[in-house]
Amino acid sequence: MSWPEKKRACIALRHFSHGVLALALALLAGCSSVSRGSLESVRLAVQGEKVHPTAESVAATPYFQLQVNAPAGEAILILANVKQGQLGWYGGGHDIVFTRDGLVVKTVGLVQNLDDSAFPSGNPFQAGLQRLSGPVDYTRRMDFSPGYRYGVVMQAHLEPGSLEDIEILGTVRRLRRIDEELSAPGMHMTNRYWVDPADGFIWKSRQYVAPGFPLELIQLQPYREAAA
Repeated sequence: MSWPEKKRACIALRHFSHGVLALALALLAGCSSVSRGSLESVRLAVQGEKVHPTAESVAATPYFQLQVNAPAGEAILILANVKQGQLGWYGGGHDIVFTRDGLVVKTVGLVQNLDDSAFPSGNPFQAGLQRLSGPVDYTRRMDFSPGYRYGVVMQAHLEPGSLEDIEILGTVRRLRRIDEELSAPGMHMTNRYWVDPADGFIWKSRQYVAPGFPLELIQLQPYREAAA
């Protein structure tokens, strides 16, 4: 397969449905040695693997990539589905991280999962975190599994902070740190986002998908249309 054909094949995986994921990943595995290595190590909560992407290895692979670090392992996931603003980042097994506006809204296949996330009234992430001029309070409704912890109403508080230098693949970016406090009876979680002050794109974040189970997300080869 020539490089242009290979690129089209890999990028096209973004639009594959979950039902043909196995076929999509089989095709992707032929795209490059880097992608094959990534697919072998995406069992976030089981393998305990480490990934070491470089600017060169990321640039050499023609698909959007997200590094996800979990408590027991690391992975590079690929963007295999885009639907109405929701991005599906897929691993080599059944591991999937869904994001919207840089926020994790659902996970599949992890030891602890976020089954759903909703904003009953007002979503500051959709409006763009670069627009925050001060603290914001709102609510989030979240479903966690296992344990059937559904319909948990979290009181949320966003607090914009200072600009910080964050290095990703050897490039230092000046990003604004924004902290999110989530609380409910018997639960408290602190999420952190590093946001491009120009357009609100979240380059890096640390987000709890369930109590006691945080994921660190790092955009390696980002799908920037989501920040427009």
